[in-house]
Amino acid sequence: MQKTATPFSRRLLLSQAALLGLGATAARAQSMIDLGLPGGDGKRTLSHEFAQKSEMILLRTRAPLLETPMSVFDQGVFTPNDKFYVRWHWAEIPESIDTKTFCLTVRGHTNQSLSLSLKELMAMPKVELAAVNQCSGNSRGFFAPRVPGGEWGNGAMGNALWTGVRLKDVLDRAGVKAGAQQVRFNGLDQPTSPDGPDFMKSLSIDHARDGEVMIAYAMNGKPLPLLNGFPLRLVVPGWYATYWIKMLSDIEILDKPDENFWMKTAYLIPDRPFATMTPGETGVPLIPINRMLPRSFITNIPADQKIAATAPITARGIAFGGDCGVKSVDFSADDGRTWQPAKLGKDEGKYGFRRWEAEFTLAERGAHKLKVRCTNAKNEVQPEQPNWNPSGYMRSQIETTPVEAV
Repeated sequence: MQKTATPFSRRLLLSQAALLGLGATAARAQSMIDLGLPGGDGKRTLSHEFAQKSEMILLRTRAPLLETPMSVFDQGVFTPNDKFYVRWHWAEIPESIDTKTFCLTVRGHTNQSLSLSLKELMAMPKVELAAVNQCSGNSRGFFAPRVPGGEWGNGAMGNALWTGVRLKDVLDRAGVKAGAQQVRFNGLDQPTSPDGPDFMKSLSIDHARDGEVMIAYAMNGKPLPLLNGFPLRLVVPGWYATYWIKMLSDIEILDKPDENFWMKTAYLIPDRPFATMTPGETGVPLIPINRMLPRSFITNIPADQKIAATAPITARGIAFGGDCGVKSVDFSADDGRTWQPAKLGKDEGKYGFRRWEAEFTLAERGAHKLKVRCTNAKNEVQPEQPNWNPSGYMRSQIETTPVEAV
């Protein structure tokens, strides 16, 4: 993370009090898309009906689940704000924010409690960080056997250049007392029923104060869209998006482990490599979901595309290392029997997308399978075999794109 001199309009952020409604009407959507999910039920509506969003894949209206079309990821390593995926747990989301009265509360096991206005936060040292935000259940729709939950394709992810302040600087201003164990984060969204658990997530005190976790007020040089957490969002680079609390309004320092529902019961994974287990297996130790795994995708060649035989073709796509940088990307045009190194594009930061390209030729007509795999800086390699767990979390396997040479 680095301090930045990138121009950014404080007046623009502080004037964005009301950001239109969140209403969506699926009946007005103009077209459909097939995500190619197992079972043949992967057709989704393409919706234009959400404020500050262009065409998105609609999974659910309340609470909003909007997926980024895969074609967007071929346009560059930074995902446009109006195409950035959306995932909320509860439907009670403010439809406008009064930035003049909004404040961020810092309290708990501290020397003093704080109530920071947006103006005060933006007066603190500013930093920028490129980082991938990925839903824990991204690609859940491809799990076999199928598991319950939002049946995402591969587009519940995005990469942005986040602008904000270090969480460490905010905590230091409050003064963390000795004995602090965790930091809990809460946003303005509310449960839809009285017995619904408020959505809160926690980080260990050391993680929260590592100098990389940040409180963002902008993405890609503009204020956060309302659906992506305006006016403030926690950014936890390298970790799944469940920790990236949106509409962040409250930070509480705890002197004991957080046992709220979303930490103790929800978002648990098998304590095994790639969070994998066998369907029906019991007695598997579980831990809270945490760091992301390496992934890579072909973005310019859709499944089942017809390609000219014997003609040189360029494949390109994106890769990310999870909680560290990309070391290498390999491409295969023969279903993984042989691999060739891909050419890597500019490194925008170890937590962001990395562009790759590879040249290939299909010598024979007929069906072929293209594959791409990422090796991260920790020498972790995407597995050939799919991982599986009953929550549909953390898909990381090598992706396959079937094509036909003609």
